Amino acid sequence: MNFKNIAVYFKFTKSQRTGVLILFAIIVVFQLAYFFVNIDSIEKESPEKQKWLSVQSEIDSLNRSKQKLVVKTYSFNPNFISDYKGYRLGMSVPEIDRLLAFRKENKYVNSAKEFQDVTMVSDSLLTVLAPYFKFPDWVINKSTNKKYLNYEEKAFGQKEKIVVADINNAKQEDLTKIFGIGEVLSLRILKLKESLGEFVSMEQMKDVWGLSPEVITNLNMHYKIFAFPNIKKLDINNASVKEMAQFPYFRYALAKQIVTYRSMNGDIKNIEDLTKIKDFPVEKSNIIGLYLTFN
Repeated sequence: MNFKNIAVYFKFTKSQRTGVLILFAIIVVFQLAYFFVNIDSIEKESPEKQKWLSVQSEIDSLNRSKQKLVVKTYSFNPNFISDYKGYRLGMSVPEIDRLLAFRKENKYVNSAKEFQDVTMVSDSLLTVLAPYFKFPDWVINKSTNKKYLNYEEKAFGQKEKIVVADINNAKQEDLTKIFGIGEVLSLRILKLKESLGEFVSMEQMKDVWGLSPEVITNLNMHYKIFAFPNIKKLDINNASVKEMAQFPYFRYALAKQIVTYRSMNGDIKNIEDLTKIKDFPVEKSNIIGLYLTFN
C-alpha cells in the first residue's frame, strides 16, 4: 500500500486546522451542556400552563386552609333535625326518615336513648351526638320531679291538695310552680296575657309556644277563668290596619284583607262575616270574637 498517496488526504491548511479545532470545541460544549444543563427547566412555559399553575396554587392554598378549619357543633334539640342537618351529623337517609316519620305523628323524643330507639343510629354515632342534645327544661327536670313526688307519696301517703286559682291573677313565681313551666315559658304566658289584656279561655294556653299538651293539662288542673274579664275590645269596623295588626290573632296581611273586605262590603256584622275572609283563623273564631266589637 502506498501511504504517501493516502497521506495527501490528511494534510490540512492552517485555516482548515483552525476550523477543525473550532468544530471540536463546539462538539465538546454541546456534550457538556447535554450532561450538566436541565433543558426542561429552561423550557418556556405556555400561557395556558402558567394560568393553570396559578389556579392550582390557589386550590392548594384553599385545601390547606380547609384542613385547618374546625367545624364547631352547637347544642340542638334532636326533635327538629332537618334532612340537611342530619346528613351533616353523619346520619343515614333511613335514620333521618325514621325520625321525620316519628315527628309527623306529633311525637317527641325526650332522651338520647329514645332518639336511638326511633332512628336506630349506631352506638358510636350516638356517643358523638348525645353530648350536643338539648331538651326543654321540663323534660330534663321530669325524672327528678317524678322521684320527688314518689317520695312524698310514700312518705306521707297522700297527695297535696290542689288549689285552683284565676289564670289572670297568676304571677311568674306562681306559674313556675307548675310542673313543666320554667322562667321562659312563664314569661311567654304573661306576655300573651299582656298583649290581649286578659285571657278569656284556658284554650288560649295552646297559643303559647313551647307548652306541651302534658303541661297544659297540668296547668288546667291549677288554673281557670272564674269570671269574664273587663277587657278593651277592638272595634273591627273602625280600627286601622296598624291597630288590627297589633292584635295577637291578626297578622298585618290579614288586617289589610279585613279593611279591604270592610270597604267593599260595608260594616262587618259578626264573627261569621270575618270567617269568610281568606286566611282567617276559623278554628279560633269563638275566642277572637270575644275581643271584638261590631258597632
